Amino acid sequence: MAADRGRWRWLSHPSPELEPPVDKVIPSPADAVADIPDGASLAVGGFGLCGIPSTLIAALVASGVGGLRVASNNCGVDDWGLGLLLREGRISRMTSSYVGENKEFARQYLSGELEVELVPQGTLAERLRAGGCGIPAFYTPAGVGTQVEEGGLPWRYGRDGEVLLASPPKEVRRFGGRDHLLEEAITADFALVRAAVADRHGNLVFHAAARNFNPLAAMAGRVTVVEAERIVEPGELAPDAIHLAGIHVDRVVLVTDPDDKRVERRTTVPAAQEI
Repeated sequence: MAADRGRWRWLSHPSPELEPPVDKVIPSPADAVADIPDGASLAVGGFGLCGIPSTLIAALVASGVGGLRVASNNCGVDDWGLGLLLREGRISRMTSSYVGENKEFARQYLSGELEVELVPQGTLAERLRAGGCGIPAFYTPAGVGTQVEEGGLPWRYGRDGEVLLASPPKEVRRFGGRDHLLEEAITADFALVRAAVADRHGNLVFHAAARNFNPLAAMAGRVTVVEAERIVEPGELAPDAIHLAGIHVDRVVLVTDPDDKRVERRTTVPAAQEI
């Protein structure tokens, strides 16, 4: 109640001692993730190796934190992205839609070292968005008539290959003559996000495909930490250019090496021959 009175006093009669800080820039990546504890849940942006918060992931690796429960589209590759945490045995559970590029991921999953919940990609995106919007659950036709509906998808194996934990069946309801599954929202203790540009208030701009899961992860985190390739002063970003408002962001840190970007799978075609 006292906190509510303080909030009302600030809204009606602002005073310096009650005014919340607006500069969200943190001195270093290590400082930005210093309070993430063992066993924390994380929502992590990125798709493949595009738009992943590599600076913050490296800081987590260096911090020694473990037992992390991560929701992210994928788990990087063996030597980059979330794959670095995985290689060190720091992740206990993954909620993902695609994990096919990481051999260590497959080894840990099949040997019983890692719990894995596979989710249809659009469903994963909507679960994160719903969590950020305060929507506890929603119905979707994705997965109807499959093991997603029926349950029994292996979440954790034993060391001898037996299934120790499997997905439960989903609640089904019919809308407009079509079955839909009930899916619960995802919220996380922390969100790790990468942006192209941030201002000191936490307003974000993403570059092209790097926008992917980053805004959704940012919304789903109770504490959202952003690494930005460039930080500008408040007012430098045109309001219409902002992709995610600073209300969703708690901390901003500068990317340590903005040019250190990887290509997950390079595909080329022969140059056209001159006529």
